[in-house]
Amino acid sequence: MDHQEATARMLAHSTQGTFHSGFVGIVGRPNVGKSTILNYYLGEKISIVSPRPQTTRHRILGVLTRPDAQVAFLDTPGLHEPEHVLGRSMLEVVKGVIEEADVLVVVIDGRVGITKEDEQVFARTRQALRQPGHTSTTRHALLAINKVDVTKKPRLLPLLEQCAKRNIFTTCIPISALTGDQMPILLDRIIAHLPEGPQWYEPTQHTDQTITQLVSELIREQILFATRQEVPHAIAVIVDQIEAKGRVTSIQATILVERPGQKAIVIGRGGTMLKQIGQAARQHIERLLGRKVYLELWVKVAEDWRSDERILRQLGYLGTA
Repeated sequence: MDHQEATARMLAHSTQGTFHSGFVGIVGRPNVGKSTILNYYLGEKISIVSPRPQTTRHRILGVLTRPDAQVAFLDTPGLHEPEHVLGRSMLEVVKGVIEEADVLVVVIDGRVGITKEDEQVFARTRQALRQPGHTSTTRHALLAINKVDVTKKPRLLPLLEQCAKRNIFTTCIPISALTGDQMPILLDRIIAHLPEGPQWYEPTQHTDQTITQLVSELIREQILFATRQEVPHAIAVIVDQIEAKGRVTSIQATILVERPGQKAIVIGRGGTMLKQIGQAARQHIERLLGRKVYLELWVKVAEDWRSDERILRQLGYLGTA
């Protein structure tokens, strides 16, 4: 089933009956495909993806509206042990979503099975479901076993049985967010467990991210693809200016790194790496904006910026208070 067919199936629901709405937290350890799930349901890139752990740093809202329901997905950073202020901030984001979401979709990688990090997510989920005082009378957690398109089939049934025995999840569903396998079924289960409620967002609103935030993330995504080792985790992007000039949008952005050696890697010999990053990012930004883009990138060393609260506030990772 291709994406267009799957989307048509998702939207082909009757307007009869009640309207369901609420917040759905997508949680799990790093690199299990949480952002890919969000992007699949929205049919566009709301959250950047890369092979690097901890790609997602913010809580990212993606809103899907259809005749019978409005689903406000909350993509989250991967649950991990924090090593700096940024990491602790990311952990607080995950905790907040786990505690507040109406429905939790816990994601694991079917190729790997249940890891120690997955067990930590399970424990937090179990604890959250037992907490009194949530606005929903009964909360539900669903388990999505992702990447089944590349999972060896003989291990899938035992894994499903193993997950079901945890008595945490209302249902366990093997999916592939990349191919769309079983994604409509997962969505139907999510909506079935959302409370009855109003339409909180306009049908045309798909996210609460600003253009500046989206541009920053698209640039960072290309750096994640282009660089290796410790560099991706030490990268941040500040958009300094976005200005429409006739038919072209001019964008200036600064890439932050923590060490001079990282700066040298991002720039590359003769500026080749920075040029490659800029060209790839520009193409994605042009698709986002629907117009030509002129992109200028600079690289700046900001030592240990991941523990510098002033810089983290400027980047939006911490509150302004």
